[in-house]
Amino acid sequence: MSRYWSPIVSTLTPYVAGEQSAMSGLLKLNANESPYGPSPDVAVAIAAALTDGLRLYPDPTSRRLRVAIAASHGLDPDLVFVGNGSDEVLAHVFRGLLKQDAPLLFPDVTYSFYPSYCRLFGVAYREVPLDETMAVRVDDFRQPCGAIILPNPNAPTGMALGLDDIERLLQDHPDRPVVIDEAYVDFGADSAIKLVERHPNLLVVQTFSKSRSMAGLRIGFAIGQRPLIEALERVRDSFNSYPLDRLAEAGAVAAWQDRAWFEKHRDMTIASRERLATALRALGFDVLASAANFLFVAHPVRTAAEILAELRQRAILVRHFNRPRIENRLRITVGTDAECDRLVTALQEILGAAAGR
Repeated sequence: MSRYWSPIVSTLTPYVAGEQSAMSGLLKLNANESPYGPSPDVAVAIAAALTDGLRLYPDPTSRRLRVAIAASHGLDPDLVFVGNGSDEVLAHVFRGLLKQDAPLLFPDVTYSFYPSYCRLFGVAYREVPLDETMAVRVDDFRQPCGAIILPNPNAPTGMALGLDDIERLLQDHPDRPVVIDEAYVDFGADSAIKLVERHPNLLVVQTFSKSRSMAGLRIGFAIGQRPLIEALERVRDSFNSYPLDRLAEAGAVAAWQDRAWFEKHRDMTIASRERLATALRALGFDVLASAANFLFVAHPVRTAAEILAELRQRAILVRHFNRPRIENRLRITVGTDAECDRLVTALQEILGAAAGR
């Protein structure tokens, strides 16, 4: 431990992102990135923003982007908050809303950034076990708590709740903040944004990284009633009062407004996911029903660690979480059909070689 650290640093267990490798011919299916580039309008908008205006600070409220997002949902822009990726938005959420007088609840198998944030910001938490099918049971969250955060679809399982379950959760905890993290919602789940006007305790968080193929620009947002958004603004303006730069905002507005590009490539990803799921089941994998841009799978004979290593030897990266309940599962990002075919061919070789031993 460095003698220059603040005391909290030695207590932290940082989030570990998917491997970033420079190996030749790499097929990267480990970070849930889109296999498609963003809308061509994004590059045009960013190029147009490359002026001497870059010497000036950006709009601290990112109003153009908030207006674009709000208009598509028929909401007031003051109900929208934006930040550098949904991870920064979530950091503000943990600071501003989730540290309460009782523990925060979230699933025991979920986005592993949540415990990291809790340790960093001193948020007490309690994990609620998924059921035997790896699904969230809303009734299990019917317990005393300070707040709730729940990804929908969940990660890394990919399984989604319906809006009736989300609304029941909100009704069960009307006096507690409920945050629905919708990083993957566009690939098959219903967004809880339509519930915001009825539930003052609901905050919905989304990202441009997945369905809009902009992980490299770091843009996320939250939608909720004004008191929740004001809490996030107060935290942001005490920490980083100019979150989105001029280029990121220009690109984000262009991406958001190109609805046709978004829908086309979202639908392509969904179709590839179902095609890949069928192929993996034919190889004997247990594949959870996914509403995301990834699949969570296990093989009855080969361990996840073995398959991970053999795929890596073939320059294919997938994600393995060495944690209780899911140590024998792999999370596989959905690529293009050609990329998925390469993965399936490699798995056929791996499993065939195992059968022949």
